[in-house]
Amino acid sequence: MTAAATRAVAAAYHGPVPGSQSAQALVGLRLAIGLSSWLTPRVAGRLFGLDAKANPQLPYLARLFGARDVALGAGLVLSEGDSRAVWLQIGVACDVADAIAGLAAGRRGYLGPVSAALVTGTALGAAALGKTALGAEEASPPVAAPASS
Repeated sequence: MTAAATRAVAAAYHGPVPGSQSAQALVGLRLAIGLSSWLTPRVAGRLFGLDAKANPQLPYLARLFGARDVALGAGLVLSEGDSRAVWLQIGVACDVADAIAGLAAGRRGYLGPVSAALVTGTALGAAALGKTALGAEEASPPVAAPASS
């Protein structure tokens, strides 16, 4: 759902959709990273300091990662209420796992310090954004449909 569509739905219910800004930012991040990883895996890898020439398997793994992020973003777009909270929790769990993988890869020398910081920082940022969106969703009462006449 686009920001304009979300605002239109919110206006119909006489108020803002709880957590929508954090959730919309997370959807945008997931779709941007996911689609770029799927469509241009070598370019996406370079943005994170990864060397596709030294690692010919990078495009395959980047596309797996990209498909996962697109699925997580789509889950947020297509869900609401308790289902949306589950999608947010799953996303946070994936992001924390990604951060741990980045730290481990840096510590073991699989990634250089800059690459390890980039992948770990991005994952931690996404996890924090997911937790913020989840907190906003849980703190807000469900939005009731307007009464019919």
